[in-house]
Amino acid sequence: MLTHTHTHTQALDARRAAQGQRFVRGYHTAARGKTKRQRPNRAGQPRAAPGRVWLRTRFPLPAAPCSAMARPGPALLPTRRLGPEPPPHYISQRPPRCTTALKGPGGAARDAGKARPPPSPAARPAPSPRATSPAAGRAEREERDGERTGRRTAGRMDEEEAERGGSGPGCGCKGIRSCLLCEGPAPPTQGDDHFTYCPSTGLAEGNESSPFAGWAFPFPGVFVMEEFVSEDEEAEMVEVMDRDEWKPSQSGRKKQDYGPKVNFKKQRLKAGCFTGLPSFSKKIVAQMEACSVLGGFLPVEQCNLDYRPERGSAIDPHFDDWWLWGERLVSLNLLSKTVLSMSCDSEDSIQLFPTFSNENGELNPPGSLTQNSGKQGCSCLLSSRLVPSKEVTVAIHLPRRSLVVLYGEARYKWKHAIYRRHIQHRRVCVTFRELSAEFRAGGKHEELGKELLEIALSFRGTPV
Repeated sequence: MLTHTHTHTQALDARRAAQGQRFVRGYHTAARGKTKRQRPNRAGQPRAAPGRVWLRTRFPLPAAPCSAMARPGPALLPTRRLGPEPPPHYISQRPPRCTTALKGPGGAARDAGKARPPPSPAARPAPSPRATSPAAGRAEREERDGERTGRRTAGRMDEEEAERGGSGPGCGCKGIRSCLLCEGPAPPTQGDDHFTYCPSTGLAEGNESSPFAGWAFPFPGVFVMEEFVSEDEEAEMVEVMDRDEWKPSQSGRKKQDYGPKVNFKKQRLKAGCFTGLPSFSKKIVAQMEACSVLGGFLPVEQCNLDYRPERGSAIDPHFDDWWLWGERLVSLNLLSKTVLSMSCDSEDSIQLFPTFSNENGELNPPGSLTQNSGKQGCSCLLSSRLVPSKEVTVAIHLPRRSLVVLYGEARYKWKHAIYRRHIQHRRVCVTFRELSAEFRAGGKHEELGKELLEIALSFRGTPV
């Protein structure tokens, strides 16, 4: 505890006043974390406050009576416990308080940065001619207050939209996602695909405009079936979907979810409001049994996505989760054609082979090169080419009303995306997902998987 006599304090104040300086004394209350002003008692003697400390201010202090210093400075440096006589560098000055209006911590610094010269009489606005009576003046004040309130509200909305990432009605973008509703005049550029997938051969063939023209490589894990549904079935499904609400999603999309509530980061799952897949999906799931790659496929989740060119709808390259969802991803493409772009981030390389035609003019897969006899097969094998996987992108063309299945390497090694340039008209995508092995028979969460499947295959669901 530090104490001072009244005589010693007066002597210090007189000496500093003669030097044009003033020192602020205070004490620190550790329990509340605040620094309070040390005021003299009624007898004019300083109180012996516990834990008294010397305070250093950032601004000059005038030689003024204590009444002019009714509160600490706007920005106090960290306090320090000192002896009765403070070091000289802890004595500072501050300008008179009447020159700057303080507005909380750092207010003087903010006001100093905003200082402007007073307007000239000619620049001052003339009084409004409407304010000729008390009622007119009150109406004018209310109008001004309404304008200020509107500006403050608009400012808060802009800040909230900036934090959320979107800036328009119907925009659900977050983080780095964006759409035409929240972008500036210059949209992000998207490169062209180097290869195009051929369903008949299973090859990814180099495009003529790319540096890989005349080269190809096997691209397994893709199944495309055209005209999976008829035009009448397509129109009926879209009409039923449009009866329910489309909720804003990221990158200009809108969605309808039929599935359990999942936290993929924490790997937590609960049924929540999940009531099953929609009724119109029962016929689609039954038709899937005719596909060779969809044997035993039991969907547990359905996601409807609405793409529109006026919103700049797209979906960035990504992997679907594989903790909950199984190997096969099934998507039904409705209303317009599009392109599914595949990209790879792995560090390995891809071996390209030169393409050649058979008697019918069709391209043969590279695997058949080893079956050819003679020097042609040897020359083709010797002229193979290695390229980094990161430099390769593959386009899978999806006609209208087609069904696409991704599995194997196309599911786990290659990311899939839908770029904005490939959405020319409204597109509706219906995606079905199955359970992973962890939630199927013999898995860690077998009982929960059974419960979810029972709910999903009831086909009485509504969007969650």
